[in-house]
This record gives sequence, C-alpha cells and structure tokens, in this order.
Amino acid sequence: MKRKIIICFILTAITLLSSCAAKSVGIIPSSETPDSAAGVYHKISSEEAKIMMESGGVTVVDVRRPEEYAEKHIPGAILVSNETIAEKSDEMLPDKEAVLLIYCRTGVRSKQASDKLIKLGYKNVYDFGGIADWQYETESGVTE
Repeated sequence: MKRKIIICFILTAITLLSSCAAKSVGIIPSSETPDSAAGVYHKISSEEAKIMMESGGVTVVDVRRPEEYAEKHIPGAILVSNETIAEKSDEMLPDKEAVLLIYCRTGVRSKQASDKLIKLGYKNVYDFGGIADWQYETESGVTE
C-alpha cells in the first residue's frame, strides 16, 4: 500500500514539475508543433522512465539496429529501428494514443525517432535517451 502511495506521489511530482518546466526541458506545446496532430515531445530521465514502466500502461520502444537490440535491451522493449520507424509504425505501434517510451544507445536516434512518431500522429511520446545511461535490468538475445 505504501509503495502505491509513493509511486502516485512521485508521478504527481513529475507531472507538476514537467508542466512547469515545459520550455526549459524541450517540451514543445502541441500548438507550437507543426504537423504534430497534437502530439507532444517529452524528454525524461531514465529514472522517470523506470517509474513509468513500473506503473504499467506503457510501450517501451528500442529504436536501435537489430544487432544492437540482440546484444542488450530493456526487458519487454519492442524493436522498431529508427531507419524503418516510418514504414513499420502502423504495424508495430497501432495505437497512436499509447504512451511510448523511446530509447536508443546514447539519445540521438531516440530524439530523431520521437520527432518522426509525433509527425506520424502519435500523441504521447517520451524520449528517455540511451541504454548507455540505463542503470536497471537489461537482457540479451532476440525476444520479440
């Protein structure tokens, strides 16, 4: 019970802090995002991503190449490489309202993929950078 209260408190704090700092952390209000269909880009930390994963209801998307995914990835992550995300997004990520947590190796491709997803009409895109900064559980092999 205490764990649920703590998680709710942390998520509330994150929401409040991120809404207050929208301009300073790179979040672009949907009214300022061209061709976004009201999608919003959120840059979050790996710690915030971990909390969101533990709360459930998110889809974790690895946008690296297949060989990088096989070497090491976050458990439960689906592979949709940055190079093919525009072509495969409808098949692999059919719900444009889903909360998507995007990562790559260091954060460059996750930002590119996040921008592409927003332009494709996805509404809840959260970029937490790269697996290089991920200090939590990982696994290897192809488990899709």
